[in-house]
Amino acid sequence: MNISAPFIKRPVGTSLLAAALLMAGALAFDFLPVAPLPQVEFPVIQVSAGLPGASPETMASAVATPLERQFGRIAGINQMTSTSQLGSTNIVLQFDLNRNIDAAGRDVQAAINADRSQLPANLPGNPWYRKVNPADAPVLILALTSDIVTLPKMYDTADSILAQKLAQIDGVGQVYVGGGARPAVRAEVNPTLLNKLGIGLDTVRTALGSANANRPKGQVADPINAWTIGANDQIFRADQYRKLIVAYKNGAAVRLGDVGNVQDSVEDIHVMGLSSGKPAVLIIISRQPGANIIQTVDHVREALPQLKSAISPAIDVNVVVDRTVTVRASVADIEFTLLISVVLVILVVFAFLRTFRATLIPSVAVPLSLIGTFGIMYLLGYSLDNLSLMALAISTGFVVDDAIVVLENITRYLEQGMRPVQAAFRGAREIGFTVLSMSTSLVAVFIPILMMGGIVGRLFREFAVTLSAAIAVSLLVSLTTTPTMCAKFLRPLGEEKHGRIYRASERAFDHMLGMYRGSLRWVLRHQPLTLLITILTAALSVYLYIDVPKGFFPQQDTGRIMGSVQAAQDISFEAMKEKMSQFVNIVMQDKAVQTIVGFAGGNTQYNTGRMFITLKPLNQRKESADRIIARLRKKLAVVPGATLYMQSAQDLTIGGRQSQAQFQYTLQGENLDDLNNWSPRLLQKLRTLPELRDV
Repeated sequence: MNISAPFIKRPVGTSLLAAALLMAGALAFDFLPVAPLPQVEFPVIQVSAGLPGASPETMASAVATPLERQFGRIAGINQMTSTSQLGSTNIVLQFDLNRNIDAAGRDVQAAINADRSQLPANLPGNPWYRKVNPADAPVLILALTSDIVTLPKMYDTADSILAQKLAQIDGVGQVYVGGGARPAVRAEVNPTLLNKLGIGLDTVRTALGSANANRPKGQVADPINAWTIGANDQIFRADQYRKLIVAYKNGAAVRLGDVGNVQDSVEDIHVMGLSSGKPAVLIIISRQPGANIIQTVDHVREALPQLKSAISPAIDVNVVVDRTVTVRASVADIEFTLLISVVLVILVVFAFLRTFRATLIPSVAVPLSLIGTFGIMYLLGYSLDNLSLMALAISTGFVVDDAIVVLENITRYLEQGMRPVQAAFRGAREIGFTVLSMSTSLVAVFIPILMMGGIVGRLFREFAVTLSAAIAVSLLVSLTTTPTMCAKFLRPLGEEKHGRIYRASERAFDHMLGMYRGSLRWVLRHQPLTLLITILTAALSVYLYIDVPKGFFPQQDTGRIMGSVQAAQDISFEAMKEKMSQFVNIVMQDKAVQTIVGFAGGNTQYNTGRMFITLKPLNQRKESADRIIARLRKKLAVVPGATLYMQSAQDLTIGGRQSQAQFQYTLQGENLDDLNNWSPRLLQKLRTLPELRDV
């Protein structure tokens, strides 16, 4: 059976088939999303609940414990952690990788509804949940700074104008505004004075609520005309609130300004944001699942001039963190490597075949197979990332093998005097099953990777499938296009004319062949020695495998550093702001740092803060991120009462909990007092280990 015969007989149809494969792959290439690594979705759900004024112990016992007990009945949870602080609780649920995140969300909502009767009756609202993906870091962070506009007004601008328009851009997912709060009027009443006047806090609260009631005013009409009454019964400034009458005592009006301090402020005063040492409002942008990270950032950058024109010119909007810088560099580097590998393969083929006609055939087959693979990647929903492009680079050697095997067998019959068409029919018929068995055996090597489970299987499945798809497309091209091109482009042996370069290279190849024959005879005469060398080589390989350092994924230098500030639990927020400013100023003075943003407060604990540090390009800083972290660690030790933990930002993050370091150690116990007793001891012991830093 000759699989290639119909294609050799119909060269026009075969050419159209090859052109269709080329066009499909080229079009699919433009639609493939770009990412640093394959999209690995971790089914993680975060549940939050708030009870203003409640202590962390109360939140843990009265809110977190009933919810955890109810969540424990949900199938597929492999990790559940909760964090309780003053007035709020966060519970992180991590499910098995094969668990559908939407179905898990419905189960979580059902558990919250079922547990509502066990929660405190004075809970302001039901606990809420949201789906999170800890591996999907923000792709872009914008900072709003100004020397004139106040921070509350900048936050209001970012929240009401910029965030709304940014969320409408193609590819943008979540847009979070931090580092500030909405403008508000804060009234701090004097309880002692209220007690003397006999006025309760409920009376003041009722008066404040009545002053902000936006009720319908009605209309006035006569037989001819009608007028709508437009009156503003809402007040927005502190000076207007000071005149507000809250009660009457002894015939006199008691105004809000008489019993308290009223001032223009913000909703939450325990929040801050810094950009390169200046107060700033931060806009953190995340992409949609599966969106092209580079196109998403490009769309946002293109929209920035228009967005700036919609706000006050006194507000500066700057890009302080751009995740695509290293993504663009890594993808461009692997694409260049792929191109170099294809060129080198073609040059090697030409060096041995020494004819342009014969070299043209694998020169077409290899790029056609690789480009056709993009079409399969698009159908499977894959992306252009480091692993998939690395698979294509590796497959270049496999792809060219098929074309060379078919070409060599057809050339052998040409050397025997056959015409090109006859040689193509006979050579393709003999070698067709061999090429099929070769490709099948290569694909079989990757079956264990395809069947792997867990995170490793999810991560490397795209690599294995892309490589297998490239081999399958190469098989199709080798059985269709390659024999057809051999029949059309190759010439009989007598019709080929060779020059001096060909004859000189022929003598060089004959000399190499003679050397190989001599070395082969020597090896066959010394078989015991050859066997001993083979065994020693295998033993050395086993030793090196045992001795080489092992890990899940190599440590990356993405040009970004994540920082986490941890202070004492009893620190005030004003003192925390001072610590954050000190850390930011120290880090900014380093010669390798380009930008830094930090924020604290908000929905997080008051004694913690976060930082995003962007380093200068590698060709400017000339040192790795780990070396910079080690240098900064010594400088930051001068700040008392707080510690800045830094680690190089990674494209792959595993687990639902945020970590301050590369590794985490969890200490569990039945009694909180025991944990408080043994945690410092364990911490002190771990700090004595020379292998550990930032414990």
